[in-house]
Amino acid sequence: MTAIKHALQRDIFTPNDERLLSIVNVCKAGKKKRNCFLCATVTTERPVQVNVVKVKKSDKGDFYKRQTAWALRDLAVVDAKDAVKESPEFDLHFDKVYKWVASSTVEKNTFISCIWKLNQRYLRKKIDFINVSSQLLEESVPSGENQSVAGGDEEAVDEYQELNAREEQDIEIMMEGCEYAIANAEAFAEKLSRELQVLDGANIQSIMASEKQVNILMKLLDEALKEVDQIELKLSSYEEMLQSVKEQMDQISESNHLIHLSNTNNVKLLSEIEFLVNHMDLAKGHIKALQEGDLTSSRGIEACTNAADALLQCMNVALRPGHDMLHAVKQQQQRFSDLREQFARRLASHLNSVFVQQGHDQSSTLAQHSAELALPNHHPFHRDLLRYAKLMEWLKNTDYGKYEGLTKNYMDYLSRLYEREIKDFFEVAKIKMTGTTREGKKFATLPRKESAVKQETESLHGSSGKLTGSTSSLNKLSVQSSGNRRSQSSSLLDMGNMSASDLDVADRTKFDKIFEQVLSELEPLCLAEQDFISKFFKLQQHQSTSGTTMNEVEEMDGIALSRSHTSGVPQTVSSEKDMIRQMMTKIFRCIEPELNNLIALGDKIDSFNSLYMLVKMSHHVWTAQNVDPASFLSTTLGNVLVTVKRNFDKCISNQMKQMDEVKISKKSKVGILPFVAEFEEFAALAESIFKNAERRGDLDKAYIKLIRAVFDSVEKVANESQKTPRDVVMMENFHHIFATLSRLKISCLEAEKKEAKQKYTDHLQSYVIYSLGQPLEKLNHFFEGVEARVAQGIREEEVSYQLAFNKQELRKVIKEYPGKEVKKGLDNLYKKVDKHLCEEENLLQVVWHSMQDEFIRQYKHFEGLIARCYPGSGITMEFTIQDILDYCSSIAQSH
Repeated sequence: MTAIKHALQRDIFTPNDERLLSIVNVCKAGKKKRNCFLCATVTTERPVQVNVVKVKKSDKGDFYKRQTAWALRDLAVVDAKDAVKESPEFDLHFDKVYKWVASSTVEKNTFISCIWKLNQRYLRKKIDFINVSSQLLEESVPSGENQSVAGGDEEAVDEYQELNAREEQDIEIMMEGCEYAIANAEAFAEKLSRELQVLDGANIQSIMASEKQVNILMKLLDEALKEVDQIELKLSSYEEMLQSVKEQMDQISESNHLIHLSNTNNVKLLSEIEFLVNHMDLAKGHIKALQEGDLTSSRGIEACTNAADALLQCMNVALRPGHDMLHAVKQQQQRFSDLREQFARRLASHLNSVFVQQGHDQSSTLAQHSAELALPNHHPFHRDLLRYAKLMEWLKNTDYGKYEGLTKNYMDYLSRLYEREIKDFFEVAKIKMTGTTREGKKFATLPRKESAVKQETESLHGSSGKLTGSTSSLNKLSVQSSGNRRSQSSSLLDMGNMSASDLDVADRTKFDKIFEQVLSELEPLCLAEQDFISKFFKLQQHQSTSGTTMNEVEEMDGIALSRSHTSGVPQTVSSEKDMIRQMMTKIFRCIEPELNNLIALGDKIDSFNSLYMLVKMSHHVWTAQNVDPASFLSTTLGNVLVTVKRNFDKCISNQMKQMDEVKISKKSKVGILPFVAEFEEFAALAESIFKNAERRGDLDKAYIKLIRAVFDSVEKVANESQKTPRDVVMMENFHHIFATLSRLKISCLEAEKKEAKQKYTDHLQSYVIYSLGQPLEKLNHFFEGVEARVAQGIREEEVSYQLAFNKQELRKVIKEYPGKEVKKGLDNLYKKVDKHLCEEENLLQVVWHSMQDEFIRQYKHFEGLIARCYPGSGITMEFTIQDILDYCSSIAQSH
C-alpha cells in the first residue's frame, strides 16, 4: 500500500499541487468487484482545499487515473455501519449516498479517522459520524514519529513563524557587525553563543537587584486591597439605598404597561365599532324605500333598487371572528332579514299584478288583429317590465323561492295569453289559405274546391292533433271533376284541377306568401320573448357550439330533433340556458302543434305545397341555427322541419305508388303518358321553388326516385299497350323526358338524360325498321335467296346461272314494283305511322325522315347486289332514289 501511495502522490497529486494524506482500497457494495482507491488530499497552496478523490486503474494500462473528486465541505454523513463489530462497509453521503466496501477494516478506520481530523482542523463543519468507534474520533493528535499523516506535516508547517520587521532589522545589524559570518558560520555561531551567555548573566544580576523594589511593590498592593474593601462597603450601602428606588421604578413601569394595553384595546374596540357601524348601518331613506317605495314610477323603482342593493351589501358583509356572537349584530341581522322578506313579498305581489294586467291589456288588442295576419307586439310590455330587471336579479340572489314563483306565474299568465294570440293568428292564416271566412263563407275570387276545402277546414279547426300529408278527399274530388285527358289515370302529384292553370299558380303563390308571413311573424315574436326572458330574469344566453345541423334532419325521419349541450360550458351557464329553453317551451307550447296543423292543411289543399314549405322552413331553421342552434326557436322549427320533410317524402312515395298502379285505355292510343307530362310540370315548378335553396339535396334525391319510377312505369305501360306499338310509347315518352331534362338542365339527372336519349334513339330505330319492314317484299325475298347462294360458296358473278335466280326471274320480280305501286305503299305506311304517333310530341316528320333513309338504304343494297351478281346485264329498278325522295316529300306535304 505504501508503494501505491507514493505512486499516486507522484503521478496524480503532485502535478496538481496536492498532498495525499490517507488512502483506502474500496469497491462498490453489491456490484461486481472493481477495485478503486479513495484518497484524502489537501492542497499545498493556501487557503487549503480538502478533497476526497476516487482513483481507479486505467483499462488500457497499469497507470492510475483520477475519476471523481468531492470537496470535503460537501460531505454530510460518514456511516461506518457498526461501531462495535468490525465491518469493512461504510457510506459517504455527498449529493447522494455512496456505499463502499474496504479491502480491510484497518484501512477503513484509518481513512475515517483522517477524515475526522481534517474536518476538525480545516473545516470545523458539522459532519455526522455515525456508527463510528469513539476511539477513532480523538481531538488530540499524539506527537512523535507515529504522528498521523494529518498532524505531522501540517503541525510542522504551523510551528514555523515568520520574522517581524524588528527581528529582521536586528539580525541585519548583527550580521553587518560580523562580516565574516557569511564565510565562517561556526565562528559567527560561537560569537552569538558568547553574547547570549553575557546577556543571561546580566539578566540574573538585574533580577537580584530588583528584589527591594519587589517588596515595595507588594506593600503597595496590600494597601490597594484595603482601599478596595472600603470602596466595596460604600457601594453596598449605596445599593441598599437604591433598592427602594428600584422597586418604585418597577411599579411605575408596570403601570405604564397597563395604560398602554388599555389604550391599545380602546383603539381596537373603536375600530371594530366603526367597522360594524359603517358596514351594517342602513340609511333611513333606504329603509323607507324598502317598506313604502313606489313600485309603479321610474323614480320609485330606482330608489327601491338602490335600497335593495344597499340592504344586500349590509347582509353580505364579511363579519370578523366573534361579531356574530354580539347581541346588537344579531338584532341588526334579524332586522335586515325582516326587511328583505317584507320587500321581497311586496315586490313579488306587485310583479304578479303586472303580469295579470298585461294579460288583460293584450286581450283587449286581439280584436284589432283578428282579421290581419299579424301577431300583437309585446315590446311596450317588455319595456315596462325591464325596469324591474335589477330588482329581479336582487330577488334571485336573496330569495330564490319567490324568484322561482314569479317565474312560474309569468309562464302561466303568458302561456295563456300567447296561446290565444297564436291560435287566432293561425286561424286567420288557415282562413286565408282555404279562402273561407270564419262563418264558412267562401271568397268570391276563389270559386273552385269550395265544398271540399270547407269540409277539410272545419275538420282541421276542430282537431288539435297532428295531421298527415296523405292524399285527401279534396284531391279525389278534384281529380273526378277534371274532364281532360288525365281522368284516364291517377295524377302524379294529385294537385286538383289542371296543375298548369293560372289558378293553381296563383293559389300556390298565395300559400307560399301566407306560409312565409306566418314564419316571419313567429320568429321575431320568439326571439323578442327569449331576449326579454334572459334580461328580465337575469339568465345567461350564450351561443352553443353544438346542435342538430341541417344535414342531420335528413337522417331523422320519425325521430324528433334533439340538441346536445356543450360539455365545455360551466354548469351554471348550462342550467340557465336550460331554464330559458324550458320557459320558452312552456310559454309557446302551442306553436309546434299549430304549425303542424297548418302544414297538414297546406298539404291537403295541394300536395305541391310541401315543396314550398320545405324550402321556407329550411331557410328559417338555417337562420335560427346561425343565431343560436340550441334555442327554443331553432329546436321547434327543426322539429317541424322533420314533419315537412316527412310529408315531402310521403308525397314522392305516393306518386311513385300511383305511377306503379296506372292503367291505360285499351281503345285509344297512348301518346305522352300523364305522369311523364306531370313530371315535367313537377320539375319545372320544383326548379323555380328550390332556386338557391338550402335543401337542394332533398330535391335531388326526390328527382332520382321519381325519374327511375317514371322510367319503370313507361316500360310497364309500353309492354301492356295494345293500341299503340311498344316502340312508339317508348320513343315518344323518352323523347319528351329527354327534352324536359335538356331544357331544365338538372345537374343531378345528367345520367338519366343520356339514358333517355339513348332509349329514344334505340326505339325510334326499332320502330322504323319494324314499321317499314320489307316494302318490296318479293324483291327482298329474291335477293335473300341470292345472298344465301353466295353464302353457300357460289361466286357472285355465277349466281345468274342458277335457274331460280337468273336474269329473267330478276326482271319478272322488278316489273312487279313500278313507281306507282311504290308510292302507294309508302302512302299507306305514312297513314299507319300517323295513326300510331300522337300530335303532342310532333315526331311524325322525324319518324318519316328516318323511314325514308331506311328505304333508300335498302334500295342501295339491292342495286349493289344487281351490280355484283348480274354484271353487264343492264337490269335496273323501275324507280330511282330521286323518285323515292319525291314520293316521300309529296306524301308528307299532302297530309
